[in-house]
Amino acid sequence: MFANIPPIFTFMRIILFLLLCSSVHAQHVQYVNPLMGTAPATTISAKKHGAGTEMLANVIPAVGLPFGMVQLTPQTRTTEKKCQAPYYYNDKTSSGYRFTHWLSGSCTQDYGSVTIMPVTSGGNTLDHGSEVSQPHYYKNKLGNVQTEMTATLRCGMLQFTMLQDDSLYIMVTPNSDKQKGGLTIDTARKEITGYNPVYRIYQGSGQPAGFSGWFVIQYDASQAVATATGIKLYAKKGTVIKLRVGTSFTDLGGARLNMKVEMDTWDFSALRKRAEGVWEKALGQIEVSGSDEKAKRIFYTSLYHSMQHPRLMSNVYGTYPRFAGDYQNEQLRNGQGDYYDDFSMWDIYRAQLPLFEILQPRLINDFVRSMILKGTQGGWLPIFPCWNSYTAAMIGDHGTAFIASAYNKNIRNYDVEAAYALMRRNAFDVAPAKDYKDGKGRRALTSYLQYGYIPLEDSVMDAFHKREQVSRTLEYAYDDYALFTVARSLGKTEDAVVLEKRAGNYKNVFDKNVGLMNGRYADGSFYKSFHADKKLPFITEGTPRQYTFYVPQDMKGLSSLLNLEASLDSLFDKNEYWHGNEPGHHIPFLYNFTAAPWKTQEKVARILKEEYSDGIGGLSGNDDAGQMSAWYVFAAMGLYPVDPVGGEYMLCTPIFDQISIHLPNGKKMNIKTSGMGAYIQSITVNGKPYKGFSIPHETLVQGGDIFIKKGGSPASKL
Repeated sequence: MFANIPPIFTFMRIILFLLLCSSVHAQHVQYVNPLMGTAPATTISAKKHGAGTEMLANVIPAVGLPFGMVQLTPQTRTTEKKCQAPYYYNDKTSSGYRFTHWLSGSCTQDYGSVTIMPVTSGGNTLDHGSEVSQPHYYKNKLGNVQTEMTATLRCGMLQFTMLQDDSLYIMVTPNSDKQKGGLTIDTARKEITGYNPVYRIYQGSGQPAGFSGWFVIQYDASQAVATATGIKLYAKKGTVIKLRVGTSFTDLGGARLNMKVEMDTWDFSALRKRAEGVWEKALGQIEVSGSDEKAKRIFYTSLYHSMQHPRLMSNVYGTYPRFAGDYQNEQLRNGQGDYYDDFSMWDIYRAQLPLFEILQPRLINDFVRSMILKGTQGGWLPIFPCWNSYTAAMIGDHGTAFIASAYNKNIRNYDVEAAYALMRRNAFDVAPAKDYKDGKGRRALTSYLQYGYIPLEDSVMDAFHKREQVSRTLEYAYDDYALFTVARSLGKTEDAVVLEKRAGNYKNVFDKNVGLMNGRYADGSFYKSFHADKKLPFITEGTPRQYTFYVPQDMKGLSSLLNLEASLDSLFDKNEYWHGNEPGHHIPFLYNFTAAPWKTQEKVARILKEEYSDGIGGLSGNDDAGQMSAWYVFAAMGLYPVDPVGGEYMLCTPIFDQISIHLPNGKKMNIKTSGMGAYIQSITVNGKPYKGFSIPHETLVQGGDIFIKKGGSPASKL
């Protein structure tokens, strides 16, 4: 079975696992509250702009390891229904504990999951009084049994302790809404095995995704008897029953192997301690100090939320389900790292992925290699790869923006030419009808290439998000800029000339008569029934005023079209800034491109205070695979990547006295503040006065000291 596995590949995995499992004192884990955001948002702008699922962060109290294959969560909703997370704090009852593949903070669907429910005579009321929720550990009481959970990257362990003498029925449910899952119980081996087939949504909705969620459950109860859906036994008060569960996306053998390697013990406490050490190491890459304990809780919870995705899909020895692969498995070769999926790319290219371009560039290399594998196996670079399938779920082509961002930060341990070929195909070639229908290629590319914008006549019907022509035009222009930077670097001059021009296509939907971006027809005329602050069909999840500022590649050019400072003032004065959705996340930092950079400091300080809290309703909008949380991490440190491809971080006022970023090259960047107030008075970098309100990536990752003096009044120049 292992004959073809390169020895160095296996050795490196084992050494990495052992290093990650070193346990240290839990200085940072203690600040994480996984229950934050599990109830409707209580933030100010959520109450004005949010509606329906936008009032929910849709995060869960996930127990796992950073970027792991599976998360363990208490379950209060039983389906894998779209936009319904497995857990909501305000639900009154629980139906067990799910090994979930929920896309954290999303409005999508779970897939390939399995639920384990301990049933006693004591009922199933959700008891928050007994609830303990940490990144590596969860405990609560359900009826007459106390349940504890901990996890590895691909496996989990449940520990049931009987609170009184009672019959215990352990029910196992593959959560297939289509009733297609399978279950086998072998009492001789004390084992329950099964699978849950995965189905696509968006493009190809309802079709098989080409893989399943597999699981193997081993239990240590000697007197258990089999039932149709689990096991049953009688247990006295104080009896402890353990279940260890291996999972895989390839087959049952993969689930067994993952458990054999990662969970070779029944010692729950040892596994819990090991998992705590992994989280402490991961969270401890950024150390913050100061007297604001609430801010620390929000910060480290946000950092935890930003480490849920993309999701590990490969087994311990590198097998993984082929992308869009019709139940075929692939084997990673030596040097290919791990394979990942669930890239909520429209969201995470903005700040969540850039955060780990700083903290874990080796992981970013794995992410890019995974994107290249998907494109190679499926023929086209995916737009929004989730459920290991093409989706075309959102607008833009931000796989290109992400790869360009990594490349420009000198993260290049992958086949650059293969990456470029895939990005170029998306930007220049129109997918054949069958492929296009399947979600391959840019939506409405024919119109975009013909007009330099997407006219209102093109309703973009083969997409989950129909129309939204102006937003698509703006985001394609950014992606064209992203590809231009790579083409220029690789000496692909002809492509670079074309792409540089296309990066300016945002100008084609700017309506001088209204001073904002507006819908435009094929004949060049603009939409007449315009309203700056209404959600119009040519804008994605927002308004024309909000989306007008999406030109991160060319703020100088945008400033030539409008008075940038006055336009930003208008947005904020009218209370039209909506922090709960990603297209506006860069907007507060745009004052750094004006004569009033102090307004960035002011606005960001207010958002940090008003739009995040440490309670169950403290996270607005959908967290969207950690993007909302990554915004807080960056802004609290005084940084933000308005244009991640360009590699400059806009500066604002850090909220902590000192931040230490432990870099993977062994260096450390210290950001220190002094003085009172929210406004920057002066900046020094490595002891030298620093001018301007941005800092390049290469300066940040070289380590050193940034010193910021604060004051109570604005300073427009440094």
